[in-house]
Amino acid sequence: MVIACGALAGHVREVVRRRGWPVWLHALPALLHNRPSGIAPEVERLALAAQARGLPVAVGYADCGTYGALDQVCARLGLRRLPGLHCYDLLAGPSAVAALFAAEPGTYLLTDFLVRSFRRTVLAELGLDRYPQLWPDYFGHYRRLVWLAQSRDPALEAEAREVAALFGLPLTVVETGIARLERELEALLSGTVIGLPAVCQQALGSGRGPLGGSRLGRRGEVARRASWQQQAAVAEFVPAVFQVYRLRVSPLDQRGAGHGRQQREV
Repeated sequence: MVIACGALAGHVREVVRRRGWPVWLHALPALLHNRPSGIAPEVERLALAAQARGLPVAVGYADCGTYGALDQVCARLGLRRLPGLHCYDLLAGPSAVAALFAAEPGTYLLTDFLVRSFRRTVLAELGLDRYPQLWPDYFGHYRRLVWLAQSRDPALEAEAREVAALFGLPLTVVETGIARLERELEALLSGTVIGLPAVCQQALGSGRGPLGGSRLGRRGEVARRASWQQQAAVAEFVPAVFQVYRLRVSPLDQRGAGHGRQQREV
C-alpha cells in the first residue's frame, strides 16, 4: 500500500501504470497541506489499518510541513517515506530549490497541480475569493513566481501566467519533468512492490484491490463495498500493496455498515 499526497498522486499513478508496478495507492486530500499538522495522524491511521491486514506500507510524502511528525510515525511503524522537505525537492531536487530561494528569497513555487488548482486550493481555502483585500497580507512579500513544470504545454502555461498575473509578478518556468520523482519512488518501493511473485502480479492485474476498490480507478468512481471476509481473502492472496485511488469512499475509512468517510477531491 502506498499512502500518497494528493498533489503527487497523479504523477505516482502515471509512473505506476507506465512501469507496470503492482501498486495500490491511497491518495490523501492535498488540502491537508493547508493544515499540515493533520498529515501525520491521517497517515498513521491508514497505515495501522493496512498493517493490521498484513499489508506492507510505503509513504508517498516528503516531510511536507510536518516538521518531523511524519518521520516519528514512520519510526514507530517501521515505514519509509519519500525523501526531502517537500514535493518541490522531489520534482526539482533540493539543491535546485535551495538555489532558487538563495537567488530570490521572495519566490513563490508552483507545480502543475498548483497551477491547475490554484483558485480552489489557495484562493478559496484562504478566503481570498471572498476577502480579496487580504491579498497583500498573504502574498505581498513575494517578488517572483517559479513554475516547476512537470508537463509544459500551452494551455497549462497560460494558466500559470494567469496565476502570475494575480500576483502582478513575472513568471519563471523551470522544466523538471517527473524523472527525479520516479527514481525516488522506485527506490522507495524496491523490495516491497517491485519484484513481487508472479501469482501476486496476476492477482493485481485483475484490477481489483484487496479491499474491494478498483485499481487506478478513475475520478468519480465509488469503491465497491466488499464484505470484510472478501477483503481479508484478497489481502491474504495479495499481501504486498493495495490502492484506493481517487475513490470517493475508501474501504479503509468505513466506520459502519453503509457509511464511509467521504474523501475530498482537489
